[in-house]
Amino acid sequence: MLEKYLDIQPEVAKALADNQPVVALESTIISHGMPYPRNVETALQVEKAIRESGAIPATIAIIKGRLKVGLSEADIEYLGKAGTDVTKVSRRDIPFMVAGQHDGATTVAATMILAELAGIRVFATGGIGGVHRGAQETFDISADLQELASTSVAVVCAGAKSILDLGLTREYLETHGVPVIGYQTDQLPAFYTRESDQTIDYRLDSAEAIATALKAKWELGLKGGAVIANPIPQQYAMPVETINTAIEQALTEADEQGISGKESTPFLLARVCELTGGNSLDSNIQLVLNNARLGAAIAIALSDL
Repeated sequence: MLEKYLDIQPEVAKALADNQPVVALESTIISHGMPYPRNVETALQVEKAIRESGAIPATIAIIKGRLKVGLSEADIEYLGKAGTDVTKVSRRDIPFMVAGQHDGATTVAATMILAELAGIRVFATGGIGGVHRGAQETFDISADLQELASTSVAVVCAGAKSILDLGLTREYLETHGVPVIGYQTDQLPAFYTRESDQTIDYRLDSAEAIATALKAKWELGLKGGAVIANPIPQQYAMPVETINTAIEQALTEADEQGISGKESTPFLLARVCELTGGNSLDSNIQLVLNNARLGAAIAIALSDL
């Protein structure tokens, strides 16, 4: 039945059949995360980093209604050039993209769903979505969090995006039984910065230890994912004061312009990039590369088990 909708790139399909390590990658970062051609260059660079680390990359998207697990360079170029004309897709949107034969850039939630359909257990991204500031009034909570509670894919990220309410995001994950693992850290990183005032559930200092815990979780029938929080490398981290000032201004502007829902995150990230003179974009790229390498290491350790 799935073959009716799902295209797994031959290289990815062979790796999965042979129990070789595969790392899923999202496509929102291509179409909505940064401008062309930087988006395409970054996507290819991240795939290369995974290959050099010994795993197979599987960038995920929807193209002309087909669920794609593993993209060609031409596919990535196509998504990068189309940019924000490509629909940003979460769980609710997938059937409509398929039925209408539309293009879709997958968010964390949608990427997790398609990765699990293909049999991929590890996914590397920049940062997860979460509970937005002011959610007590707006109920603006990313679908990424609910997906982490129900879909058995581990997400390697630099924590939650610092534009969010990190405390409420941690509370939501705890309520839904999603473990937050700190890779060589005792604090939840905040995307552009290595630390925050939030703790993690468990600190694990090797890919092998993380893989062993994930294997036990899933073999025990405990469904759902895990957040693998991997701090941005020190040399690319941004000063806390600089990034917080930019975020506060961007949040104020979003409120004044009535920007909310799934449009808020792309707006805020782009505005923070402008306010920091592009430094946050450079940091964003470096943290994604860092997460891709750790994702590859965990996927290798899982396949060895």
